[in-house]
Amino acid sequence: MKLQRLLQPSWMLDTSLAQLPLERLFNGQIKALILDVDRTLLPRHRSELPPAMEQWLREAQQHLRLHLFSNNPSRRRIGAVANRLDLPFTTSAGKPRRRALRKVLAELGLPPHQVAMVGDRLFTDVLAGNRLGLFTVLVKPVDPQGLTCERDRLQRAELSLARWMGASLGR
Repeated sequence: MKLQRLLQPSWMLDTSLAQLPLERLFNGQIKALILDVDRTLLPRHRSELPPAMEQWLREAQQHLRLHLFSNNPSRRRIGAVANRLDLPFTTSAGKPRRRALRKVLAELGLPPHQVAMVGDRLFTDVLAGNRLGLFTVLVKPVDPQGLTCERDRLQRAELSLARWMGASLGR
């Protein structure tokens, strides 16, 4: 698969995960979500879920299987979030490499097209998910208050680089 395609999310949102309309996922073929943690669920260096994010996750749990998946090596920090919601989790995932993601897919026992990878990073989350044929969702990161980060330099730089490389992403 060409790199341009690997960098193309299946769905690109202009909001954070807490505003993602769940019914669009569970009314389709998606049965499970693999969720990035840092800046997707939690603001950087925080371990408390913003209230809107926790509410969204609890609602999602009623319809979909969830797995927290992070490159962060801190089992204590990621585990605290996972334990609060009684969710399985993976730390030191090594995204965009596929090894840890394949293990999670095997645990879920679902075909890749029924699993969505959700995150705020194009070159880790989206690339990892696309390499295995998952439905990929790119969301805006959360800011320190738990709100949608409207002007994230890192995400903007990744999107610009991906466009320069030939990916057809919205402006």
